[in-house]
Amino acid sequence: MSEELPALTVEDRAAWRAWLREHHAGSRGVWLTLAKKGAAAPTSLTYAEALEEALCEGWIDGQVRSGDDRSYRQRFTPRTPRSGWSQRNVAIVERLIAEGRMQAPGLAAVERAKADGRWDAAYAGPASIEVPADLAAALDADPAARAAFQGLDSRNRYSVLYRIETAKRADTRSRRIKQLVAMLAQGETIHPRSGSTPGSGGVRRRG
Repeated sequence: MSEELPALTVEDRAAWRAWLREHHAGSRGVWLTLAKKGAAAPTSLTYAEALEEALCEGWIDGQVRSGDDRSYRQRFTPRTPRSGWSQRNVAIVERLIAEGRMQAPGLAAVERAKADGRWDAAYAGPASIEVPADLAAALDADPAARAAFQGLDSRNRYSVLYRIETAKRADTRSRRIKQLVAMLAQGETIHPRSGSTPGSGGVRRRG
C-alpha cells in the first residue's frame, strides 16, 4: 500500500499559491483543508480557489474526505503524464492563460496534453455528460441492463459513461460498452453502493 499523503492546512489562497510555488516539483501531493461556505477558519481557501492555483502549477484535484462544520479535505497531486483533462479544467486553464496567471509547470502540462491529444479529447464532467447513442442502443437491447443503469447512483452512472467517453479507439469503445452492459445485466456496479459490502474485485455487486 502506498504511503498516505500528508495533510496540509494553509491560511488562504495566497498561502496555497506560495506553498505550490515552493513544493510543486518535490511533493507527491497533499490532503488540503478547504473551507465550507462562509467559513474563515481554519482556512478561508475555497475549492474553486484551490483548483485554479493547482492548475497553474500542473497539479489536479481528486478524492474528497469529510471534515467538520467548517472544513473538509481534498486530495491534490501533481498531474501524471497520462491523466485525462476534463472540459471544465480546459476552460479554466484557457481563462488562466488569458489572464496571464499560468505558471511554467502548468503550461508545460498543457503543452504535453496538446501534443499527445489529451487536450482535444477532454471529457465532460458529471454535470454535463450524456448517454451516447451507442450505449443507449446497447441498453435498449438488454432490458435488465437498462433497468440497472436507470437505477444507478450518480457516482456509478458517471463511471460507466466516463469509461466509454475516454476510450481512444472505436474497438476499445465497443468492447467497453459490451462489458459494461453485461456487468449491469448481472446486477453489478463499478463502485459499491452506500451500505453495501465491498467485494474482492474491482466490480461490486449491488446489495
